[in-house]
Amino acid sequence: MKTIQFREAICQAMSEEMRRDDTIYLMGEEVAEYNGAYKASKGMLDEFGEKRVIDTPISELGFSGIGVGSTMTGNRPIIEFMTFNFALVGIDQIINNAAKIRQMSGGQFPCPIVFRGPTASAGQLAATHSQAFESWYANCPGLKVIVPSNPYDAKGLLKSAIRDDDPVIFMESEQMYGDKGEVPEGEYTLPIGVADIKREGTDVTIVSFGKIIKAAYAAADSLSKEGIECEVIDLRTIRPMDYEAIFTSVKKTNRLVILEESWPFGNISTEITYQVQNQIFDYLDAPIEKINTADTPAPYSPVLLEEWLPNSDDVIKAVKKVMYIP
Repeated sequence: MKTIQFREAICQAMSEEMRRDDTIYLMGEEVAEYNGAYKASKGMLDEFGEKRVIDTPISELGFSGIGVGSTMTGNRPIIEFMTFNFALVGIDQIINNAAKIRQMSGGQFPCPIVFRGPTASAGQLAATHSQAFESWYANCPGLKVIVPSNPYDAKGLLKSAIRDDDPVIFMESEQMYGDKGEVPEGEYTLPIGVADIKREGTDVTIVSFGKIIKAAYAAADSLSKEGIECEVIDLRTIRPMDYEAIFTSVKKTNRLVILEESWPFGNISTEITYQVQNQIFDYLDAPIEKINTADTPAPYSPVLLEEWLPNSDDVIKAVKKVMYIP
């Protein structure tokens, strides 16, 4: 095992897959000459050349469409968005073409494409650059949605996403690119659609994903000192969702808290809440608690931003609420 940064894990995954398969290419703003806006494609232009690591104009709709079209001629593109906030410009290609080509062609055209880049908040980037779109894309049949929280998962899941014959939305975080973690030096992949129990516990299940899961870890550590043991599940994949992992845990703990960095209306935690109460209601000893951002656009002020985002104190309060601890 070698300790590397999140951005290095992303770069390794793309580079290893491009060495394996010459139909794979990377395209996006600043991915080539600048080595990526967050240096996640550092050195790739030198190794693979300008025909496979391609800088684009500031035209997300244009290069997303080129990527989708190229899958129909046998290519497997990786499309990088500098941020998924900018993907809104290209969302027509993702939703109305990438997600639907297989069905509309009667199965004649798979669409092996990965759209990747950072999602959600990243400090003082204000309202139009701090949005989480996981639930938007997960709402669309035909798309797979992955949100890793650490370098090991990021590399293994990105390699699987690139090999997948369906379009995959792969969402990262600007605030995680410098995070370090152990990653195997040899070949490995991780299965799409399988959650991971990051911490075992018996009292409460906490489900989360992406960078906000760090607040769950901090809360679980603090609660453990009070004799409350939380089981923390990292979803890793949003669609397809590993419901069974959640059900199995809740059947053991009988309580559920869901932590998600998104607006509270119609999100991933809403879906999980419905499925748990619908499938295993009799195992619940308390109503499910979900923790989200405030129901407003993200503020610019650091003081307001701190109030807007969920944190470990919010998790601790939610855990004690479902345990009926005043």
